[in-house]
Amino acid sequence: MDKLVAVLDEQNIEYEIIKHSKQLNTAQEGAEYFGIEIGQTAPTLILKTEKGYCCLIISGDYGRVDFDSLRKILSVEQVKLASPKEVEQVTGSMIGSVSLINRDIPTIIDSQVNRFQYVYGGTGVPQTTLKIRPSDLEKMNEIVGYIR
Repeated sequence: MDKLVAVLDEQNIEYEIIKHSKQLNTAQEGAEYFGIEIGQTAPTLILKTEKGYCCLIISGDYGRVDFDSLRKILSVEQVKLASPKEVEQVTGSMIGSVSLINRDIPTIIDSQVNRFQYVYGGTGVPQTTLKIRPSDLEKMNEIVGYIR
């Protein structure tokens, strides 16, 4: 998490890292814990394609991932969720803790996160949450496309 904090501070990003006593495993748990709308939670999913890995940052109320639209955005034949082992290899984090900031991985963002002043998502470390402006997610990641 030191690397995350250093990168955010270096770019003068306004953020908050919130520590909590229990692991938050779902968008619903996060929304309840922080007293926010489920859409303000922003899980980071790791996708696997024949061209490599990609991040997908979604609004917690997105529902089912539309793999057809992701294939078009990424210009690939196949897209699937990376396995837990692959997620750990690519990000250094376990599923459920993947950071919102992954500067070296191409990222697709759900444009619906922009409905909110702040979104809440992973830091790469269990039992911590990053609170950040959606516009700063765009600055801090290599954005290759948008859904919705």
